[in-house]
Amino acid sequence: MEGKEPEAEVTYYRLEEVAKHNSEKDMWMVIHERVYDITGFLGEHPGGEEVLIEQGGRDATESFEDVGHSVDAKDMLKQYYIGEVHPSDRKEKSKDSGSFFKSCWSNWIIPVMGAVLLAVMYRFYMAESRLS
Repeated sequence: MEGKEPEAEVTYYRLEEVAKHNSEKDMWMVIHERVYDITGFLGEHPGGEEVLIEQGGRDATESFEDVGHSVDAKDMLKQYYIGEVHPSDRKEKSKDSGSFFKSCWSNWIIPVMGAVLLAVMYRFYMAESRLS
């Protein structure tokens, strides 16, 4: 296959291994199932190194996304990439027990049930006021 670069071999890390790298001198974290060695970035982080140290050695995806990092910040991750979370340690959304039902209850069914309950209460109130 001329003109194509061979794909680099991916290194997989278990979450137990990532957890061992949680000091200021050796800091790894997971973001979107990818493992990053951010040791050299600690002093450069605009939000201070404390926020990174707090997340060190674990999955920081939710915290990373909650902050709302810029596209530039997300691109910067590439230089700290060292591998992927081992497939057996990944959080697969499709296999997450009950995730469909949890999202269904919180995003759809509960608001609809609330609206139905309000409608019934309103009708009951209106019926009572007519009788008075």
